[in-house]
Amino acid sequence: MTDIRSFEQTGEAGFGDYVALLKPRVMSLVVFTAMVGLLVAPVAVHPMVAFASVLFIALGGGASGALNMWWDADIDRVMKRTQGRPVPSGRVAPEEALGLGLALSGIAVVMLALAANFVAAGLLAFTIFFYAVIYTIWLKRSTPQNIVIGGAAGAFPPMIGWAVATGGVSIESVLMFALIFMWTPPHFWALALFMRNDYGNAGVPMLTVTHGRRVTRNHILGYTLALAPVALVTGITSIGGPIYMGLAIVLNVIFVLGAWRIWRRDEDQAEADGFRVEKKFFRFSLIYLFLHFAGFLAETALRPYGLGGW
Repeated sequence: MTDIRSFEQTGEAGFGDYVALLKPRVMSLVVFTAMVGLLVAPVAVHPMVAFASVLFIALGGGASGALNMWWDADIDRVMKRTQGRPVPSGRVAPEEALGLGLALSGIAVVMLALAANFVAAGLLAFTIFFYAVIYTIWLKRSTPQNIVIGGAAGAFPPMIGWAVATGGVSIESVLMFALIFMWTPPHFWALALFMRNDYGNAGVPMLTVTHGRRVTRNHILGYTLALAPVALVTGITSIGGPIYMGLAIVLNVIFVLGAWRIWRRDEDQAEADGFRVEKKFFRFSLIYLFLHFAGFLAETALRPYGLGGW
C-alpha cells in the first residue's frame, strides 16, 4: 500500500478542492442533526449563539473530514469511489490537508467553548478525536467492526447541539445519538454490498470482505430490527409526539421490509440486477434518517400551536 507521505502534488488546488477536503455532503448531515439537537432542547438559545454554534460544529465536522482524507489518501487512491478526492488525485498535498484539519479543529473547539459552553466544546473535541484517531487511524484498517464502533463519531452532533442549549446530556440527546449509531451499520453495509471490490482492493476489512456478503446481509437485517425500537422509544420522550411517532412507524416498516428483501437475496440474483435492491435501500437510508430528525423538528415547531408533543 502506498505511503501517504510519497504523494506528490500534481496540480494547482482551487477553492473547491479545499471545500471538498471538508466532505461537505457528510458535513451537511452533521449540521442538520446538530441544529435539530439544539432546536428541540428545552432551553431557548439566542439566534446568534445558535448560528455561531452550528457554524463551529460544522467546522469541526469539516476538520474531521480533512484529517480523514489526509490519513486515508493511500487507500482513497485505490478505490474508484474516492480516487477523485483532492489528496489522492494530487491537487492538494497531504501536509496541507493535515494542516487544515488541525487548524480547523482548534478553531472549532475553542470558538464553540466561547460561543456556547465547555461541555459542548468538549463533546466536539472528543468527536473529532474519535473520528480522526479511533475510527480513521485505528479501527478502519484493523477490524470488520470498524463502521459499528466508528459510527459513534457521526452520532455525536445532536448531542453537541443539545449541550449547546442545556449545558449537559439527557435521555433525549442519548437517544438521538443511539438512533444515528444504530442506523450507521445497515446504511454503510448496504453500500459495501455493491462496493465490495473497492474495499477489498484497498485492503479495508469491511464486513463484506472479511466475512462475505451473506454474513453482511444477516447483519443488516439484525441491526435494522434493533434500530426500529430505538426510533420508536425516542418518540415517547419530550422531543417526540404523535407526528414523529406516525412518521417513525411508517419509516421503520419500510426500512425493515427493505432489510428483509436484502436478507432474502442470493448473490447471483443481486449480481444479475446490479444490486438494485441494495442501492435502493442505501438511498432510502438517507431519507430515513433525515425524516426522523425532521419529525423531531416538526414536533417542536408545532407544539406552541397545540399540534406537537404528547
